Amino acid sequence: MTFPLYVFEAYGTLFDVHSAVARCRDLAGPQAERLSELWRAKQLEYTWTRTLMGAYRDFDALTGDALDFASARCGGLSTEARAALLKAYQTLDAYPDAAPALKLLRAGGAKAVILSNGTPRALARAVVSAGLQDLLDESLSADALGRYKTTPEVYELVGARYGVAPEQVSFQSSNRWDVAGAAKFGFHAVWINRTGAPDEYRDLAPARTLATLAEL
Repeated sequence: MTFPLYVFEAYGTLFDVHSAVARCRDLAGPQAERLSELWRAKQLEYTWTRTLMGAYRDFDALTGDALDFASARCGGLSTEARAALLKAYQTLDAYPDAAPALKLLRAGGAKAVILSNGTPRALARAVVSAGLQDLLDESLSADALGRYKTTPEVYELVGARYGVAPEQVSFQSSNRWDVAGAAKFGFHAVWINRTGAPDEYRDLAPARTLATLAEL
């Protein structure tokens, strides 16, 4: 099944959110893996709670806030380590399957677009540092709305920009909550379940569940 437009979440789907800590493991300390997991969990939590409260802070600021919380729970970080981790987050590694999948989609005539909570500046930097700038048409950011996924208005950015109905869009995310939001909105939602996580939000099932982007 092919679509004219393929939309990707950036963080965790195209870019490995844990590559920042992996790259700075010596600075991150003995609880590096726990730090990385907690950093990501709090980052996402802050997007949901701030959207519900109507108290927006952009994704870059929330990333720093989440790192500070994770650091406090994992023994603390030096000023040098904090700065290094935040800098590394700006240039996350792309997953090995990202570029080949995007190349195939583009070769078939489809558009490939990012829809992310990330700020426009952060997304532009990440795309270039990962070498994906020639494989993506553009990046759409929730920052334009001052609200985060899974609010439907974020998914509406795609139709407003490209004039397509939800059912014409294949939406890929590694985040099951994001897939649920996309499915509720009406996208053909594809869960990239890289870690073999158990399913949830069963009333908002993905159209497909794949282990990698290569299966697209």
